Amino acid sequence: MTVRPRKKIPPLEIKWDRAILFLAALGMLAALIVPITNEPAAGLFARPGLLVVTFLAAALYVSAAFLPLGASIAVTFAGVLLGCYETLALLNDTSVAGSAAWGFWLAVLANWGAAWLAVARLASFRPRDKAASRVFDLAIPLLFGAFIFYLWEVAVRGFGVPPVLFPPPSMIAVRFFGSLWTLWQDFFQTFVLGVLSGYIIGCGAGFLVAVIAHRYTFLGRGLLPVGNFVSALPIVGIAPIMVMWFGFDWPSKAAVVVVITFFPMLVNTLAGLNAAGHIERDLMRSYGAAPAQTLRKLYLPAAMPFIFNALKINSTLAFIGAIVAEFFGTPTLGIGFRISIEAGRMALDMVWAEIALAAIAGMAFYGIVALAERATTFWHPSYRT
Repeated sequence: MTVRPRKKIPPLEIKWDRAILFLAALGMLAALIVPITNEPAAGLFARPGLLVVTFLAAALYVSAAFLPLGASIAVTFAGVLLGCYETLALLNDTSVAGSAAWGFWLAVLANWGAAWLAVARLASFRPRDKAASRVFDLAIPLLFGAFIFYLWEVAVRGFGVPPVLFPPPSMIAVRFFGSLWTLWQDFFQTFVLGVLSGYIIGCGAGFLVAVIAHRYTFLGRGLLPVGNFVSALPIVGIAPIMVMWFGFDWPSKAAVVVVITFFPMLVNTLAGLNAAGHIERDLMRSYGAAPAQTLRKLYLPAAMPFIFNALKINSTLAFIGAIVAEFFGTPTLGIGFRISIEAGRMALDMVWAEIALAAIAGMAFYGIVALAERATTFWHPSYRT
């Protein structure tokens, strides 16, 4: 009698992406049964428009589980869009805002899970076309950031957080677009006058001193400890002194920016100038190149990545230094001045509008420097594909 070997039962494979989509659909449908508010109010069955939106979002989540990758991502985002619309529309009801119950939060969790899955799958999707790839690289952080703002909005309004403590993004946006002229004046005072002038002077001075210190070694050994000492000085200690020396207007803020940006440029440029290899240096000597020719043909190209690293670091440090310096004396304009005044008035929506302005300007400034680096150092191995 022969005993046949027992067939091995393959382990149960769980399609996590499908499971997440099914759970998201269940979360949306659970909002029909579970109370959406702790106050006596009508449920979703008494709101025909939102009832249709809920069923459509759940249907899109289920259908996305059986579609190919590209279509599944698009359908999932459509379901997320409908789910976000439903929860934000519910928050317009005063009986839901500040008193949201489990039904509402289950819908929010469903949208969060579906959005997380869609963004993760979109990030793993690699189109062959370079233009499409760039669009995807730009869309992923934008979609992620948009959903962060959505979670911020529903959390603040759903839990009834007082706007004095933490205003929702919608309130900040209304204040931002309603105060464009004030924001422009503050931006011009802080960025155009204070940051740009100090940035150009500080980075330019650091670059020139680094070139001289590289040419004369004893200067490098003497200047680096001094530069290290100056860079360790706290901004809150430098700013009042600069205000006393240069007055309350923008020159004192530019002086703070100069002090902050000088040392990073000095150190990075000096490290870049020393990055040239001995073989390249011997080759330039064998050609009988003058020091100026060696600097232009060998040392500066080798130092360009280091120089742009310093420029990118200083693009953010300069903004921070100028804003902090405005807390210690400024005219009736400036981002730091406005934040200080409006915080004292408990107008946190204007404070957040100024913070948003500073963040947008800082990112744009950094992006411009990064684009200039890409255009200038395209030959560097880090940019080769």
